Amino acid sequence: MIKFDKVSKVFNGNNTAVDELSLQVPAGKLTVFVGSSGSGKTTALRMINRMIEPTSGTITVDGADVSTVNPVKLRLGIGYVIQNAGLMPHQRVIDNVATVPVLKGQPRRAARRAAYAVLERVGLDSTVATRYPAQLSGGEQQRVGVARALAADPPILLMDEPFSAVDPVVRLELQNEILRLQNDLRKTIVFVTHDIDEALKLADQVAVFGRGGVLQQYDEPARLLSRPANNFVAKFIGLGRGYRWLQLIDGSGLPMHDMERIAANSLAGSESAHVLDRWTLVVDDDGVPLGWIDADGLRRYRGGASLSDILSAVGAQFRPGGNLSQALDAALSSPSSMGIAVDHEGKIVGGILATDVLAVVEARRRA
Repeated sequence: MIKFDKVSKVFNGNNTAVDELSLQVPAGKLTVFVGSSGSGKTTALRMINRMIEPTSGTITVDGADVSTVNPVKLRLGIGYVIQNAGLMPHQRVIDNVATVPVLKGQPRRAARRAAYAVLERVGLDSTVATRYPAQLSGGEQQRVGVARALAADPPILLMDEPFSAVDPVVRLELQNEILRLQNDLRKTIVFVTHDIDEALKLADQVAVFGRGGVLQQYDEPARLLSRPANNFVAKFIGLGRGYRWLQLIDGSGLPMHDMERIAANSLAGSESAHVLDRWTLVVDDDGVPLGWIDADGLRRYRGGASLSDILSAVGAQFRPGGNLSQALDAALSSPSSMGIAVDHEGKIVGGILATDVLAVVEARRRA
């Protein structure tokens, strides 16, 4: 457990970055510090591993005052991931990942062998091990940064806006990767972001920081959304607070409806005539959705257009373990008004209606 007890940081005598912060980061949980630029969230994070020293107050890790611990020893026991990965450009990926174990005294050869397993854990192929950081994509570099932080198996992981420099698609992949890793490893993670949606998706606990480093609210995501402590928190979360709440509700109990579907290899035959009066989902031989077709698309296909040219995009899909937000997105993004639900292999299992999602919400409100 990490504990802040009335911790403040003042720069240049009068610039307060963090103002009497008191909170406890629970062991084995992912806690997010969120706030706008200049709210003190990164300063608070960096005081944990003594990259910044507090002006007053006490920070303890598992009961030990960090100010009494050698800072080098402290940092070797805490993983640290930053924006743009912070990899050493002159070293190969495998040596970047092995850095901390080697510094802690592990033989280089053994550290490299172990690094391959860590790269695999974060979803990277072993072929990247011999490359240099400049030869990797932004997303790959961030995964290497996470692997390096995990290589010595630290109990604590600090992540300072690690995904803010990558594009939205890669960012989503990395967020999912962190959730998967946390489910397996149960590290004590402190994650800094300015993105409230990222905070709500990842966190077990969210600390909202305001101007001058003042803690505005520290709560579970659901309570943050349902009961913001003040106007600042409500405005920071912004419009769509109710929609964001759907992200926190499991969608596994939603009813699955039959969907009109047709195999791609049947489109040329007369049996496809039923698609003329409604949007129909086209699937491959394994039942994996390929796209939507309507009457105009079918006519063009029979007139010689390629399948890829006439199909409308599949859109969002609801997958096992998904939440109500994803289910509603699948329904609303479908031209037929029925969202696609698929299994772990991507094969269609049924359709989802927006009315069913709203019925679950209403039932929870009444409970």
